[in-house]
Amino acid sequence: MNAPQYDEFGFLLPEATPAAEEPHVPMRQRFPPAGAEYLGGRSDGWEYRSVFAGKTLADTFDMIRHFLQEEGYGDVPLPANAAELKLFRRPRSPQLELFGEHGYVHNPIKILFPREARLRNALILCVYNEQAPQHLLRFHGVLAQK
Repeated sequence: MNAPQYDEFGFLLPEATPAAEEPHVPMRQRFPPAGAEYLGGRSDGWEYRSVFAGKTLADTFDMIRHFLQEEGYGDVPLPANAAELKLFRRPRSPQLELFGEHGYVHNPIKILFPREARLRNALILCVYNEQAPQHLLRFHGVLAQK
């Protein structure tokens, strides 16, 4: 039996139990279930959404690019850099668009610009579950969300 361990203030330290660490499984292979928090974002089982924010928009975009690579989405085409991504910020139609999303969209991801001015260097990453029933129709808004 091991003797109890104390910190410098005299508090009992919890016993270290060797945790069997699971190897990382990319999100594309095991999409987070509904209600799960995963790496700073939330999933509803269909959509994973997380906000990334860096010192500059280029830093933020690099974070997203790295995240997507690690999570199995490295084959999804992305803009070459943050300057190119900015071209997707404006609505495509000349009409005033009140509720549309502004950003880059390529199945199964969306990289959106927040509407709030204070989040100027932030980006919202949305990743969609490709294994969900009727994924393609839902992604493009052909079917209403349940």
